[in-house]
Amino acid sequence: QVQLVESGGGLVQPGGSLRLSCAASGSIVSHFAMGWYRQAPGKQRELVAAITSGGRTNYASSVKGRFTISRDNAKKMVSLQMNSLKPEDTAVYYCTLSANLYGPANSWGQGTQVTISS
Repeated sequence: QVQLVESGGGLVQPGGSLRLSCAASGSIVSHFAMGWYRQAPGKQRELVAAITSGGRTNYASSVKGRFTISRDNAKKMVSLQMNSLKPEDTAVYYCTLSANLYGPANSWGQGTQVTISS
């Protein structure tokens, strides 16, 4: 049974930065891409970024150049560094495991709220 636990959400002003982290448990984690989805109020969940154990990445076009995903295979952790945040980045962010970089996600964390507001 895989468990994903996120941390690092919060309230930030536009233009600010936040770092999300996710710790995974389970022996099969290394076989999966780890990533982040988000869901804004009234919108569908969308893939934000994903990374394989080998370091290949995939980003949504809306976050390219602003967000950076990284992974520590030994610690079974994935992080999302979010810079130049915009109000439209406001959402619940979910840590995920997927069979590949493009989804769909097989396992989900409980989510962490990110709010961008002045």
